[in-house]
Amino acid sequence: MIKMSLTVGILALSPTAAFADGHTEKAVFGTNWLAQAEHGGFYQSVADGTYQACGLDVEIVSGGPQVNNRALMLAGRIDFHMGGDMLQAFNAVKEGIPVVSVAAIFQKHPQVIIAHPGVASSWEDLKNLTLLIGDNGFASYYQWMMAEHGFTAEQRIPYTFNPAPFIADKGKGMQGYLSSEPYVINKEAGFEPAVFLIADAGYSTYATTIETMASTIAERPEAVKCFVDGSLAGWYNYLYGDSNAADEMILAANPDMTQDKINFAKASMLENGIVDSGDALEMGIGAMTDEKVGDFYAKMVAAGVIEDGIDWKAAYNTSFTNQKVGMDAKQGN
Repeated sequence: MIKMSLTVGILALSPTAAFADGHTEKAVFGTNWLAQAEHGGFYQSVADGTYQACGLDVEIVSGGPQVNNRALMLAGRIDFHMGGDMLQAFNAVKEGIPVVSVAAIFQKHPQVIIAHPGVASSWEDLKNLTLLIGDNGFASYYQWMMAEHGFTAEQRIPYTFNPAPFIADKGKGMQGYLSSEPYVINKEAGFEPAVFLIADAGYSTYATTIETMASTIAERPEAVKCFVDGSLAGWYNYLYGDSNAADEMILAANPDMTQDKINFAKASMLENGIVDSGDALEMGIGAMTDEKVGDFYAKMVAAGVIEDGIDWKAAYNTSFTNQKVGMDAKQGN
C-alpha cells in the first residue's frame, strides 16, 4: 500500500466541509492501474489538502497487473475504487453486486485506434487495415465497431501489447490508449501516428468512474460527498492549476513513470476533452446523466455485448455529482 500524506495548502470546497462536526475519517481509494497522470486529480487532492479540508484522511492504493482493488472494495478493505467504464457497472448489476458509480471523471473513453501517418485520414479508412485488437477489446468495443460501423472479425488479429508488428507494417492499425501507445510509438519509431478516439466515433461510455458500495452510500453519505467533491475539485486543480506536487507523488508511487510521460498524458487529456467536455462543461467534472448512460447501454445491447432487461439505472447514483464543484479553478483557462 502507498500512503500519500503530503500537504501543500488547502482549497476550500463549495459546498463546504462535509462533516459538520469537524471530525476526520480515514478513507482508502484504490486505483485500477499504476500511478499516472490519468489519476492526477486524486493525487492532487491529497497533495493540496482538499480531502483533509472536508474531513477525509485519504490513502491511495495503486492498482497494477497483479492487484484487484475492486475485489478489495467488495471485501470491505477499501472504501472507494476507480472504475473502468460503464460496462463494468452494468455487469455488476447483472451479477447482483452492489457496486455503484457516483461520478465519472472521464467524459470520453481514452481508447483509440492507431494508424500510420498518411495511411488513414478518417475513421472509415480504418476499415481498410488489419487491426491489432486484444481479446478484451474484441469482446467489448470491437463488437460495437462491427455492429455500428461495419468493421469485420476477419480484419482483426489478436494484439499482444507489443507495438512492433504495427510499427513494421503500414497495413496494420492497432488499439491503444490516447496517452500511452502514441507516446511509445513516437519514442520508439520516430513518427507520430494517426490517432482515432473511439469516443468521437460514438462509443459513449463514461470512464474512470468513482465506485463505492451501496452500503457506504447508505451508512456514510458525508464521506462519499467529501470524497467526490474533493476528487472533482482536485481534477480542476490538476488540469488547470499547479500540479507539481501531485506529479511528484505520481512519480514516487510509480518508479517507471517519467515527467515527460505525465506531460504528454495531461496535454492529451486537455486537447481531446477526456475529462472536461460534454455535460461536464455545464454540470462540472464528474457529470453523469441518464441520457448518456442509457444511450451507451442501448448500444451495447444492440452490439450483443450485454443482454437487454438489466436495471442499468441501478449502476450509478448522481446524488453526489452534477453540482459544478471546483469549476472556479478553471477561470482564465
